[in-house]
Amino acid sequence: MHDISLYEKKIISDKEFPVQMFVNRIDKPTPYCPSHWHEHLELHYVLQGEGVFYLNRKPFNVEEGDLLIINSNELHEGESCSYNFDALVVIFEMDSFSREIANFNVLFQSHIKCDNHIQKLLTTIYQEEMDRNHGYKLAMKGKIYELITYLLRNYVIEKQSARENTKRNKNLKRLNTVLSYIHDNYAEPITNKELANLIHVSEFHFSHIFKDAMGMSPLNYVNEVRLKKAFNLLEQKEMTISEIAIAVGFQDYNNFGRQFRRLYGYAPSHVWEL
Repeated sequence: MHDISLYEKKIISDKEFPVQMFVNRIDKPTPYCPSHWHEHLELHYVLQGEGVFYLNRKPFNVEEGDLLIINSNELHEGESCSYNFDALVVIFEMDSFSREIANFNVLFQSHIKCDNHIQKLLTTIYQEEMDRNHGYKLAMKGKIYELITYLLRNYVIEKQSARENTKRNKNLKRLNTVLSYIHDNYAEPITNKELANLIHVSEFHFSHIFKDAMGMSPLNYVNEVRLKKAFNLLEQKEMTISEIAIAVGFQDYNNFGRQFRRLYGYAPSHVWEL
């Protein structure tokens, strides 16, 4: 099995313009991005379609014209809920882009619906990137400063102390070991004690920091990983449902069915009909 790291380090090599921009295009209902976290600020502006993002396990349904902001050290994942889901993604290191802004340690509102000013700024930024006329980086940088200033003045939900930010970063890095282990060993029996030992803490303390970061208990997270893998196997239709249940770590078929319905809202057999 391969090692899955949920921490993502973006390398933005252009010091003059420490920004990465691209359009993420998904042509059918499918995962948009796997669960991960990073230290940079990431914006997803929905150009068309519908999707759902989970930020620290909280769901946000997005559609055309919506802006999703992923703050530093925020665990997130997403999936397309429609065909032709396109999103403009803007990523930048706040320290490199503006130390003054980075020092505020702010948390932006996660989901902004249909703000005309944001739409105009992002459309202009994207057009500059597409045309690449003389001075386009300077023009883009100016518009991004304008966008960040607008967000700072209108969509800040709280300021985070440097100590709080450091603590959250530390906990996520510790949990990365745990999450990678779960993704590699989900088919085997996994206990809280076993996971706690990976980061050398008590079971009680481990359960607390895990739920604080993930929004659910370790057992629920393990089951969710198993169920998502089961869904993928069901789509392939190469194994029976009972074989899939065992393959992903469920020894009790009835429990597998109950957990699957709880997560997806329908029985595993329904996937065969999709």
